[in-house]
Amino acid sequence: MTYRTGIIIFLALTAGLLGTAQDTANKGKDIFDRSLAALGGDKFLNMHYRQASGRIYSFFRDELSGLDVAKIYTEYLDSAPKEGVALRERQLLGKKGDYSFLFLPKEAWDITFRGARPMEDEKWERYMRTTQNDILYIMKVRHNEAGMTFDYVGNNVYLSRHVEIIDITDAQNQTVRVYFDHNTLYPIRQSFSWLDPVTKYRNDEETDFDKYRDIGGGVMWPFTIERSRNGYKSFQMFAANVEANGTVPPKTFDLPAGAKVLQKK
Repeated sequence: MTYRTGIIIFLALTAGLLGTAQDTANKGKDIFDRSLAALGGDKFLNMHYRQASGRIYSFFRDELSGLDVAKIYTEYLDSAPKEGVALRERQLLGKKGDYSFLFLPKEAWDITFRGARPMEDEKWERYMRTTQNDILYIMKVRHNEAGMTFDYVGNNVYLSRHVEIIDITDAQNQTVRVYFDHNTLYPIRQSFSWLDPVTKYRNDEETDFDKYRDIGGGVMWPFTIERSRNGYKSFQMFAANVEANGTVPPKTFDLPAGAKVLQKK
């Protein structure tokens, strides 16, 4: 083989690999865009508020550690802050709603009759990590983020459902793998990994979405959400009602007037 022939073969192979990578990216982005359209397209993107009610369950190593009636109000902001998330959320727990969590773009509060306490760092970081890597948040808020790539992985069968799988990677090199139902194109499963900065252990997070319904004006949303961490069930929500762009009570995203501010634990 001559030097010239070797160069030609190398260039041909390189072009083939680049073409395959481009095809993979194009197909991944196409599935993402079609899924976004299936969820409501512009109606989904223009959903400013969402409220949900139902029951939530928390687990520790698959053992039930808490359950409660919950009402959750979510407001999406027009733009994301440099640090934090582009939403505000109030989670009212209990039949009377006298215990709640208030999540703001850069901080969160644990609110009881005793007062309002800044959320512990570990819980806040967990909330941030879960939200930023949630496929529905990615589709709603982060879909046009600079540096975001969409790579088609392939098709498979998950829980007897034909799925299309893509990897979504952001500019920080965080990858979320998403399974889309082949027929409906709704996201039904996602997974991502992260490294604990203290223990240096890798953690695997999975979320399953099910029972999608129209929550108003053609916006589709899952009524069942289940999460697990490192193979153990960690969270479940079974919604009885979800509504898009409903009326949010005044001062929902404010600390209660006169609430005593407690020290962080």
